[in-house]
Amino acid sequence: MKFLLVFIALLMPGLALANSIRLKDLVDFDGVRGNDLVGYGLVVGLNGTGDGLRNAPFTEEIMSNILERLGVNVTGEQFRPKNVAAVFVTASLPPFARVGGQIDVTVSAIGDSKSLLGGTLIMTPLNAADGQIYAVAQGTVLAGGAVAEGDAASVVRGVPTSGVIPSGARVEREIEFDLGSLTQLRLALREPDFTTAGRIEAAINGEFNRAVALMRDSGTIELNIAATRAVSTAHAIGRIENILVEPERKARVVVDQRSGTIVMGDDVRISRVAVSQGNLTLRVEEAPIAIQPNPFADGQTVVVPRTNAEIEEEEGTRLAEVPESTSLSEVVAGLNALGVSPRDMIDILKTIKAAGALHAEFVVR
Repeated sequence: MKFLLVFIALLMPGLALANSIRLKDLVDFDGVRGNDLVGYGLVVGLNGTGDGLRNAPFTEEIMSNILERLGVNVTGEQFRPKNVAAVFVTASLPPFARVGGQIDVTVSAIGDSKSLLGGTLIMTPLNAADGQIYAVAQGTVLAGGAVAEGDAASVVRGVPTSGVIPSGARVEREIEFDLGSLTQLRLALREPDFTTAGRIEAAINGEFNRAVALMRDSGTIELNIAATRAVSTAHAIGRIENILVEPERKARVVVDQRSGTIVMGDDVRISRVAVSQGNLTLRVEEAPIAIQPNPFADGQTVVVPRTNAEIEEEEGTRLAEVPESTSLSEVVAGLNALGVSPRDMIDILKTIKAAGALHAEFVVR
């Protein structure tokens, strides 16, 4: 099997400008955050692909509640529609969202509905963690999958039991947060690192030509709003969020064992090491033989066991030297010389790491 392993360089060497990232992509501003919303609702108008009410009694309950709120008395009535489905509705309320604004929502079936395609979400309140209603969702569900079935076979493409409603919720309550009253603003690094934090501090101070930022730890930079002499906190953030900073990243190898994918950063280095890899297969086969007596003769049928056991060692990689590498291209070239499959390469990388020759963080997913 030819080499199928794909190495992806996370950082391109030798291009300092290309390595520079906007500050807004490296940090989160304290207080400037979204809030998760969730609701429980009903999708109607499905073409016979709704919940089976015997298996999902909560669907019948919420449908009864909605009808009663609309003035329809269904107490004691039994109805078994196949065009309704109970769903969870989720959304993210963006920072500084105002009353009347619209946000996208995601709708997911929680019963045994086969598809939400063509359905309409009925008015559903969306609550935050504090139990308050911040938005109300309603609209036509756009499901990305499809289902086709017959008496003896069926086919499903995508996930038809989940969909989205673009701008499907309207904001009814605002999150109280007075950004303008802040005198200090903390910047939280998404990947804490002392070197990166120091560069951010220097870049901000260089932008204002005075000390306005102070690194508190590897993940926090404190910004003095008054020292920036900006009109408001929002003006100060708008001035610094596009500052370019070159982040310092850890050398890292990420492995996905399910797909056999290996991703290596540009800073990964390997010391000189020798590697040998091979496969050993043990095969045991049973092929019993039945021996019967001659016709009209006295006797019994006897089963004679017959076993074939063998050990087969496939031709693998002989002892090969992986030279000391000073760049990602040299690491790739050295590992390619082993000529093994991606899944065997994962085992080799783990063994090299255990031997202390792989100088990078090894992450297995």
